[in-house]
Parts: sequence; structure tokens; C-alpha cells
Amino acid sequence: MELLKDNEKPIAKIKWLLTSSSSSWIEQAISNPIEILIDHAHCERKAAGVAVQMMFRYICEPGLAEVLSPLAREELEHFERVLGILHSRGRYLEPLPAPPYASSLIKNVRKEEPKRMLDSFLVSGLIEARSHERMSLLSLHTPDKELRNLYTDLLKSEARHSCIYWSLARERFDKGLIFQRLKELATAEANILSNLHPQARMHS
Repeated sequence: MELLKDNEKPIAKIKWLLTSSSSSWIEQAISNPIEILIDHAHCERKAAGVAVQMMFRYICEPGLAEVLSPLAREELEHFERVLGILHSRGRYLEPLPAPPYASSLIKNVRKEEPKRMLDSFLVSGLIEARSHERMSLLSLHTPDKELRNLYTDLLKSEARHSCIYWSLARERFDKGLIFQRLKELATAEANILSNLHPQARMHS
């Protein structure tokens, strides 16, 4: 199996991301398929929670719930699909120590509004973009056919979710301001992933 070298272009590139995942992450992930699958289930569950949390935080924001409610439902559908695969293999959802990825990225979200709203959209979009990139790599390199099909099937949804958060930002904020802040947050995201987490995770 031939893996990407660290200096090669990613197989699936989304403009949100400044860097591509390393071959070290691919090797780590495909060597620990069940651990990645369990972590993936947690990621889908958390993604649904983030969308619902934003709906409650900005309950009167026009057009927000109409977009985020279907997104949350789709994340839960993905969660249930991953659970089904785990159950078919005699495994169940179990607690896993989370990598510092999401918590470190969320620390960059500013507290005051409306900056908090903008940062929340962009951070969520970055996480979805990274999920898309990593699932594309897994869909190509995972030797397990069932898991390959899973990651391939979810690619379009992950890309669409990142675009949803981008659209929410574009509808509410100046384009120049968005690009400036996105560059800052994307740099932070790349720095967080610059050192491979010792435990196999979707965002290690």
C-alpha cells in the first residue's frame, strides 16, 4: 500500500485547510481501525451536539435553526450507522480519552459577540473540513471494505457541512473579515496537528 509522503498534496483538498494530514497519521489510523471507528462515533455525536448548542445559544437568529436542525439530524444518522458497524463486530461505544484537537481549537473562539458567532462557525467548518480530508484518506487506504465504503459514503456530507458553516458566516459577516479570521484559525488548526497524538484518533 502506497501512502502519501508528508510533502505531497492531499487527495481531497478543501480550501479551509492549510496543511494536509501526514503519512504517519494514515499509518496510525489504519493500524487501529476499531479505535478510529469508536472515536468517529464520538465525533459524530459531538458534531450533532455543537449544532444543537448553537441553535439554543442563538435561538432568535433568523435562518439558523432551519439550517442547523437538519445538520444535527444527519450527524446523528451517521452516529447510528457507525454504532451499527461497531455492534456487528461485537464492539460498543466506550469512553476514549479525547485528543487535544477540538478543545485547543475552541480556545481560540472569542467570548464577545458577534465575534463569538463568527469564530464558532469557522471552527466548526474547520473541523468538518478536516474530517472530510481524513475520511477521504481512509476511504483510499483502509484495507477493510466495509469501512472503506463507510468513509466514502460520508465524504459528501462532511464537505457539505463545512460549506453550511461557511454560508452561515458569509450571510452575516463581511467577506474580508471572514477570510482574515479564517486564516488565523486555520493556522491554529494546523499547529495543533503538527505533532501526532500518541493515540489513534480521527483528529489526532
